[in-house]
Amino acid sequence: MANGENSVQLELKLTLPDSLAREAEAKGLLTPQALESLLRAELQRGRVNQLFQAAERLATLPPLTEAEVEAEIQAVRAES
Repeated sequence: MANGENSVQLELKLTLPDSLAREAEAKGLLTPQALESLLRAELQRGRVNQLFQAAERLATLPPLTEAEVEAEIQAVRAES
């Protein structure tokens, strides 16, 4: 668990194929620490995928003109 993070205790019941359960257990993948690591990795993978999807959407937008860029710069300067 990450430092300073509150914890929640959950009880999970999994139904897995016997061979998968045995292999996962033998590799230490069914421990709380391993499951936490797997969940964190999957959540991170999802965030990375969302970032790339957003980048792909942005890539389809037409580029700003020089005048539009200048207007944006002036707007930001006016805010500060």
